Amino acid sequence: MLETKLFRHIQRISARSGQAVFLTCFRNEVLLKNNIFDTALLFEGGGMRVAHSAGVTNAMLECELYFDYVCGISAGSSNAVNYLLRDRDRTKRSFVDFVDMDDVIGVRHWLKGEGYFAAEYLYGAASLPGGPLYFDFARFQENPAELRIGAFDCETGETVYWKRDDIETVDDLLRMVRCSSTIPLMMPKAKFRGRTYADGGIKSSVPLDIALRDGYKKFFIVLTREKGYRKKPMRTQRLLDRKFKDEPVLADSLNQRWQNYNKQMEQIEQLEAEGKALVVRPEHMRIRSTTANRVKLEESYCDGYRLAMRQMDAWKTFLYR
Repeated sequence: MLETKLFRHIQRISARSGQAVFLTCFRNEVLLKNNIFDTALLFEGGGMRVAHSAGVTNAMLECELYFDYVCGISAGSSNAVNYLLRDRDRTKRSFVDFVDMDDVIGVRHWLKGEGYFAAEYLYGAASLPGGPLYFDFARFQENPAELRIGAFDCETGETVYWKRDDIETVDDLLRMVRCSSTIPLMMPKAKFRGRTYADGGIKSSVPLDIALRDGYKKFFIVLTREKGYRKKPMRTQRLLDRKFKDEPVLADSLNQRWQNYNKQMEQIEQLEAEGKALVVRPEHMRIRSTTANRVKLEESYCDGYRLAMRQMDAWKTFLYR
């Protein structure tokens, strides 16, 4: 583990200096280089709406936009780690093709108490060697970029952000992504290292807060809602209050979620107006967070890819100015 951390540290120094360093004393592989160092890449969640973001992500990878600092929250955390892995096939499969896998999504799982998504499998065996969503952890470790994954701590009511140094094994990483993506009511809460977590988007729908705390002043933000979208108080609030009556911290945070979201959108729009943020939004979001229709997911993925390709020149102007 110490060797891996040291290797990654030297990689970052090498990438920032623009000089290639071949660390034959540690590894034979060539560094996965990054080329964008002053801008934070932020992925919003939104369940299956992230199929659109997956299309955006694959366009960025195809055009070799490699950010050195990446944050993901809720379903956006899956997209963030796929982006750092630079696996375009897995990026698409994670939000489009996986619905064709046997018995991984649906109300039947939810009625059995397993959650609408078969999280135990998707963030477990399916992502390990031999699984249909295999995650190449060794390759992921070769990318020197910083990572932040946000999850909601059900005891403190705060958003916890894990860093690369918190990741010791692929199981750690998969568990972090699962915690971040655990939608209340739709999925059972997840535990990690003795604490209980739920969807990171409960309090911070976009991981802008951590990027600001880490000192970034320029942002590339990938959203899953159209421009101008604002949340309203949830119609299911009474149901949530009853469901989580013994968990007032979670119930209160869910009650305030719409207000926190709207404040964040106002903050993002202000940064955008000041020229400090480039915000990628769907022109038309054709799917819901629980959509399981392969055709609709594929269409949303293609929407994101085509949008990115049309705007790519403007993105590069913003990123390399």
